[in-house]
Amino acid sequence: MSNFFDFLFGQYATYPIIDIYLEIIAVIFGFLSVWFSKKNNILVFPTGMISTLIFVYLLLKWELLGDMMINGYYFIMSVYGWYIWTHKTNDGDVTPITKTTSQEKKTSIIIFIATLVFVYAVYTYFEKWTSWTAYVDTFTTAIFFVGMWLMAKRKIENWIYWIVGDIISAPLYFYKGFTFTSFQYLIFTFIAIAGYLTWKKHLTNNQLT
Repeated sequence: MSNFFDFLFGQYATYPIIDIYLEIIAVIFGFLSVWFSKKNNILVFPTGMISTLIFVYLLLKWELLGDMMINGYYFIMSVYGWYIWTHKTNDGDVTPITKTTSQEKKTSIIIFIATLVFVYAVYTYFEKWTSWTAYVDTFTTAIFFVGMWLMAKRKIENWIYWIVGDIISAPLYFYKGFTFTSFQYLIFTFIAIAGYLTWKKHLTNNQLT
């Protein structure tokens, strides 16, 4: 049992205790944010903003630039999403859950490619192509950038991006030595699947009314 515990958490022996507490707090608020998103609840944004701010600090300290940019972007898109979710349409209702339009799909592709290029440039400038994880990090950053943009616009397809990104990120963070964050993404995967099904049911019910 002790060996198993060391396997999961042994890397934390050299971490400052404050960083461990901050990671746990960020993970808790990250859970809350994804759970509120599943519930289609506006609290997804303030809880997410707390989590991302903490992770921006930690990831900068850990020199994980791609991950840091993801969380900085999350924070900005949370502000935008908070506005969109509370913005009333011409019918007087707040922005509803919808499917992406053809134009939004094209925009998603542009965001994905632009993110790949941007992260590649950042990693090249700071000479961070020192591990295969940097290449995976670049790919997941692009996935999450599109997913966050779609979530802010309340598009059901956002969950597909989250699911793919979470599946990749769970083992990636464990390999990097951040077990709590790895567990976060593992649980995120199941919440994202449930979120997609919940939003799909909500969208279907609205189309029938």
